[in-house]
Amino acid sequence: MESPKQLPRINEPAPDFSAATTQGPKQLSDYKGRWLVLFSHPADFTPVCTTEFIAFAEHFGEFQKRNADILGVSIDSIYSHLAWVQAIKEKLNVTIPFPVIADLDMKVASAYGMIHPGASDTSAVRSVFIIDDKQNVRALVYYPMSAGRSIDEILRLLDALQTGDKHGVACPAGWKPGDKVVVPAPKTQKAVEERLADSSVERKDWYLSLKKLA
Repeated sequence: MESPKQLPRINEPAPDFSAATTQGPKQLSDYKGRWLVLFSHPADFTPVCTTEFIAFAEHFGEFQKRNADILGVSIDSIYSHLAWVQAIKEKLNVTIPFPVIADLDMKVASAYGMIHPGASDTSAVRSVFIIDDKQNVRALVYYPMSAGRSIDEILRLLDALQTGDKHGVACPAGWKPGDKVVVPAPKTQKAVEERLADSSVERKDWYLSLKKLA
């Protein structure tokens, strides 16, 4: 029995790829210096996937504001992708502004662990990979075939990652831009004492303090 391929891991380099897309050949290095949201969908011309593509298209400008690109992928041919993208434009009046990988050989889907035999041997499950500007995997989320994704949540996660990188903080449950962030917990007894005396943060306990970013 073949050993399962190891899934990409957070904070490790994203698996490299080179593939045909609806906007010409693309490879991972094309996105260096920008964040990338790589997402897979089970199949073209399917109801839930169509709603997701429309939602990604409607939020495309929000991703661009965050120095982030979008790249779709499924185990369909380039001709299927082109026909579907054209149908969405003609029937639903929505232009898909991002490229979609044609992954008939399953190389990208396999490298990113998008094939789950319990769901399907020939379709990618719904997955989202957020890859940073240094091309490291920063987040990965999997969804079942029957549940569409929340683009607002993907944007929130992207915001949280970029905020953490910029300010050296963490983001609490339900955090949105403008909310208070979590200050790193002290790691020595002296740092604990300093934190207990620090009036510039909202202290819940010595290990949990919040603050507003300037």
